[in-house]
Amino acid sequence: MLSILIWIPIISAITLALLPKSWDSLRCRQIALAIASLILLWTLWLGMQFNPSQTHPQFSEYIHWIDWLGFNYHLGLDGLSFPLVFLNSFLTVVAIWISDRDKERPRLYYAMIFLLSAGAAGAFLAQDLLLFFLFYELEIVPLYFLIAIWGGARRGYAAMKFLIYTALSGILVLASFLGLVWFSGASTFDYVPLQSQSLPIELQLILLGMLLVGLFIKIPIFPFHTWLPDAHVEASTPISVLLAGVLLKLGTYGLLRFGVGLFFDAWVILAPWLAILAAVSALYGAFTAIAQQDMKKVVAYSSIAHMSYILLAAAATTPLSLIAAVFQMVSHGLISALLFALVGVVYKKTGTRDVNVLRGLLNPERGLPLTGSLMILGVMASAGIPGMVGFIAEFLVFRGAFPIFTIPTIFCIIGTGLTAVYFLLMINRVFFGRLSTQFSQLTPVALREQIPALALTVLIFLFGIQPSWVVRWSEAQTTTLIISPALQSMQMIDRPEENEPQIIPVG
Repeated sequence: MLSILIWIPIISAITLALLPKSWDSLRCRQIALAIASLILLWTLWLGMQFNPSQTHPQFSEYIHWIDWLGFNYHLGLDGLSFPLVFLNSFLTVVAIWISDRDKERPRLYYAMIFLLSAGAAGAFLAQDLLLFFLFYELEIVPLYFLIAIWGGARRGYAAMKFLIYTALSGILVLASFLGLVWFSGASTFDYVPLQSQSLPIELQLILLGMLLVGLFIKIPIFPFHTWLPDAHVEASTPISVLLAGVLLKLGTYGLLRFGVGLFFDAWVILAPWLAILAAVSALYGAFTAIAQQDMKKVVAYSSIAHMSYILLAAAATTPLSLIAAVFQMVSHGLISALLFALVGVVYKKTGTRDVNVLRGLLNPERGLPLTGSLMILGVMASAGIPGMVGFIAEFLVFRGAFPIFTIPTIFCIIGTGLTAVYFLLMINRVFFGRLSTQFSQLTPVALREQIPALALTVLIFLFGIQPSWVVRWSEAQTTTLIISPALQSMQMIDRPEENEPQIIPVG
C-alpha cells in the first residue's frame, strides 16, 4: 500500500512525459491535478487505518533486492513519517493547482513535480538506509530541472549552486551510513537492526559529524544556507512551495530518524553545541530577513530561522521537545507554503516583489484585499499569534528545550520575536498606505487562484486550535527515539518499574 505513494507518481511522470505534444498545458494540468488528488486521498485513507499507539512501522513492505550488499526494498509508515507524508501529498496538490495554466513544456514540468513528490515520499517511508539515500538523491534531479528550466533570470546559477550543495550533502550522508554499517559489522542497511549497534564513542562522533553536516546543508542551517535564498528567488512559486514545505524537511527528518535514532550517545555529547548553533542560525536568519528588499528573500530567510527551532528541539531530546520538532515541521510546511503562494500572487499581478516599490495593495477596490488579508494571517501565524499552528509549535519547542538549554532557548525566543519585526516591515510597506498609481489597474484575483491559500489558512487555524490532531500521530514514536537499547537495558536492571516509555499528552 505504501508503494502506491512512490510508484504512482513515477508512473504518472513517465505517462505525462509521453503524452502527445498536441495536448495543451491546461489539459496536462488537469490530469496532473486529478492524479495528485487521488494520491492525497490515498494518504488520508492510510491515516485512517494507521494506529498511532504502535511504534513499529506499519503497512511494511519488504523485498530482497541486492543480497550481497545487504540492500533491500523496505518501506514502513510510523508516527515520525506519517505527518510528513501527508504534508508531501497535500502540498503537491497545492503546487499543481497554483501552476500557470499556460505553462511552457507542461508535460515535462508536471512529470518533474511527480518525480519530486515520489522522491520525498520514498525518503520518508524508507526503512533501509541505502533506500533512504536513493530517494534523498532522487529529488535533486527534478528540482534542478524545475529551477533551471522554469526559473527566473539567474536560474542557471541558482540551479547549479543547489546541485553542488545538495550533491555534497548526499556524499556526506552516504559516507556516514557506509561507515556505520562497515564498522559495526552489520550485514544489512536495515534501520531497526542498526539501532542496536555498539560503536566506540569516538567513531560515533565522527560518523554523526558527517551526517550532521550533510543534513545541515539540506535543512539548511547557518553557515550552510547560502544556496537556499538563490534557489527560492529564481524558482517559480509552486516550486518554492514544495522546496520550503516539503524538501527542507528531509534534513530535519534525518536529524530525528538517524541522528537521534542511530547515534544517541554521540548526539547527547554534541547536543549543547547543536543548541548553540540553532540559536545562532535563528538570529542570523531573523536579522538577515530584516535587511531584505525582495518579498521572497524575506520568506526564505525566515525559513532558515524557523527551521533552526527544529534543531533546538532535537538537541534537547526530551519527549516533549521531540514531539515539538515534528509539530514544527508541519507548522513550518503549512505557513511557508502559504506565504510563498501569496507572494507568487503579488508578483503575478504586479510584476515585482520589491518592498520599496509596492504599497497600498490592501486597497479594497483596486488592490488585492483578499491576498493581503491572507498574507497578514500567514504573517501572524509565523510570528506565533495564539490560535494558529505557529504558536503551539513554537511554544512546545521552547517549553521542551528550556529546561535543558536555557540560554540558547532564550536567544531562539528573541529570534521568533524578530519575526514580527521583519514581517511587519514587509506588510506595512507592501499592503498599507496609498496605492501606487502604477498598480491602480490590477487584474482581480479569481477565487480559484485563492483556493489553495484558503485551504492552507484553514489548516493553520485548525491545527492551531486542535494541536492534538497532529501530536497524536507522533507522540509514541518520538518517545522511543530517546530510549537507546543500552539505556533501556540499564533501566530494566536498575529501575524495573520505570522501563516503560513515558507518554506526555499534549493538546
